[in-house]
Parts: sequence; structure tokens; C-alpha cells
Amino acid sequence: MNHHLLLTAALLSGLAVSAVAQPPAAVAAAAPAGDEPARVAVIAFQAAVTETNEFKRDFADLEKKYDPKRRELKTLNDQIDALKKQLQTQGDSLSDAARESRTRDINEKEKQLQRETEDDTNDYQQDMQQTFNGVAGKVGDLMIEYAKKNGYTLVLDGGDQQTQLVLYAQTSTDITKAIIGAYNQKSGVPDQPNPAPDAPDAPKPTAPKPHAPAQH
Repeated sequence: MNHHLLLTAALLSGLAVSAVAQPPAAVAAAAPAGDEPARVAVIAFQAAVTETNEFKRDFADLEKKYDPKRRELKTLNDQIDALKKQLQTQGDSLSDAARESRTRDINEKEKQLQRETEDDTNDYQQDMQQTFNGVAGKVGDLMIEYAKKNGYTLVLDGGDQQTQLVLYAQTSTDITKAIIGAYNQKSGVPDQPNPAPDAPDAPKPTAPKPHAPAQH
């Protein structure tokens, strides 16, 4: 159902990076000592997570898990639509009792659809949160190792266009692709096929936290 596609994009655009976030003191500790020049890198952190082969694989598995329920809800929704159309076209020829019975049946099915949709949405949200955080924590650890190895004293999340934390950055400072490549190599997960035509577009990165993961 379309509500799952919209929910997926909304979830990914709003997921926090709490799984890898460090306290504010960690950012302060990353500042260079003395006269050592700062070396700053920029990363679209959520994009780095969602573009890894591991996340794409786990996301595809999650979609398959919920696909049967989506079809079930769609079938129920189609039944409701058919009953409404039938009542509309046959309403004048029905007795009051029959019309009330069919209206009651429609209302019960609509309540069932709403209840099951809410349950399915909540379950999907929890699984998506766990799926994202499971990969985000490991990507965050690798990012910190990469920053230390390459002498970066600060890493900023420049992926979100709403907060505009990073107003300008040279292309050479963007380590997003490097982190994705390094993580894919470390995880050993092979390239994943492109999403199906009806799958949601790649979500926009989440808003960076003031204490986004960055250590030296």
C-alpha cells in the first residue's frame, strides 16, 4: 500500500542518529590542541547509512516481511470500497433494515482497517528504527576510525538542507562516499539490486545533531 512507501520516506528522513551520537564533550575533545590546525570533514551521515549494501539488504528484507500484511490491508480496503459502491447503487431498493445492516458492516470493516493499519504502522516503525540504528552504529564507529586515521579533527553532518549547519564545503572535504566504500568492504555484503520501480525514492538525510559523532 502507498502508506508504507510514504511512511518509509518519512521515517528515514526523521530518524535520529542516537545510536552513534556522542555527548557534547566528545566534540570538544576532538578540537586540535595548541596551534595544531584543524582538519574538517563533511559527511551526509544518513545517506552514508542508507547507501551501504548492508542497509539496502536489510531494508529489502524488511519490505518483504511486511508485504503480506500490505496485501491483506489492501484487500480489506478494496472490500470496503466495493461495499460502499454497492450500497450507493442499491440503497434505494433496500429495506431500512438491510441498509442499516450493510452500513454497520461497512463501519465495522473500516474500524478493523484503521486498527490493523495502525498496528502495522507501529510495528513497521519499530523495525525500521532498529534496522537503521543497527547499521548506523557500525557506520558511526567506522567513521570515527576513518577520521582518526586520516587526521580529521572534526566531522560535520552536512546532509540536511533544513538546518544548514554546513553552509559551504569543498568537494574534497566530503567523506560520504569514502565511508560507504570502506563500510561495504568491511561488511563484506555484496552489491544489492536496485529498488523495485514502486519502491520509495532515496530519503533526504536527517537533520544533524549538535553533538553528531565526531572524535579524534
